[in-house]
Amino acid sequence: MSVLLTIFAGGLVAYILIYYNIFKGSRCRSTAVLKGKTAVVTGSNTGIGKAIALELAKRGARVILACRNKQKAEAAAYDIRRASGNNEVLYMHLDLSSLKSVRAFSETFLKTEPRLDLLINNAGMMGPGRTADGFGMAFGVNHLGHFLLTLLLLDRLKQAGQSRVVNVSALLYRLGSVDFSTLNTHKDLVNGQSTYHNFMAYCHSKLCNILFTRELANRLEGTSVTCYSLHPGVIYTELCRNMSLWQKLLMIPFAKLFFLDPEGGAQTTLHCALQEGIEPLSGRYFSSCALQEVSVKGRDDALARKLWEVSERLCGLS
Repeated sequence: MSVLLTIFAGGLVAYILIYYNIFKGSRCRSTAVLKGKTAVVTGSNTGIGKAIALELAKRGARVILACRNKQKAEAAAYDIRRASGNNEVLYMHLDLSSLKSVRAFSETFLKTEPRLDLLINNAGMMGPGRTADGFGMAFGVNHLGHFLLTLLLLDRLKQAGQSRVVNVSALLYRLGSVDFSTLNTHKDLVNGQSTYHNFMAYCHSKLCNILFTRELANRLEGTSVTCYSLHPGVIYTELCRNMSLWQKLLMIPFAKLFFLDPEGGAQTTLHCALQEGIEPLSGRYFSSCALQEVSVKGRDDALARKLWEVSERLCGLS
């Protein structure tokens, strides 16, 4: 029995060390207070988006939950108001799979909100289908919708003084590429709808997030607006969302033990949004609340510039 207890205790200590030093991830250390500031967080009715919105609300910000599902978003706003004690948390409809909806959201926001200090492009998806404008879903939602949203709100960000744009990417960007001929032919970065194609479309879209951030920083140089991209970590709630029942039964116990919960997954986004002194790092990529070097493709300024120009055309901005 003593041997079994020793093995169990050793295993428990090992797990705690591994979890808190590797899987748990770093924490946002900023003590910034956000009273009088306004933040927009896309995809904030669940998961890390909701955790981000809650933390911003706790710090006193006026938080706009920019989401597609009204019922879930209003429930999330209620939860956040109750947990934070901040009544300035509200829902505004935004469907990133529709460029018309992005324009409608931006028009409503600009009419009703006098300032914008933080734009957190958090929403993301992996899966089949087409957007309302005929683009592949991952490309249309993860990149193009956020691209248009950011450009439409850019003047309001500039008016606020020291403001930031935070684009949530993913480590899987390393598997991504941008094939403009495929995009021109298929209105997508892949040419099929299989599970493999959906996975690769997600990877490609996450590379687009990084390239967009890089070019945005170049174009914002000399202004008071800075921007950052990041990998939030592996979040078990999101990892298991689209799995079959038997896959969930196998994965969830492991995921709960080792992967980040939504609060943990929110930390690097919060670091990029709030950390003092990182303004000179505008355009750069973060993970575990620390600056990280990106791949050669993620540093390709010519590719980033072309993606910007093509995205402007696809959004009808040029």
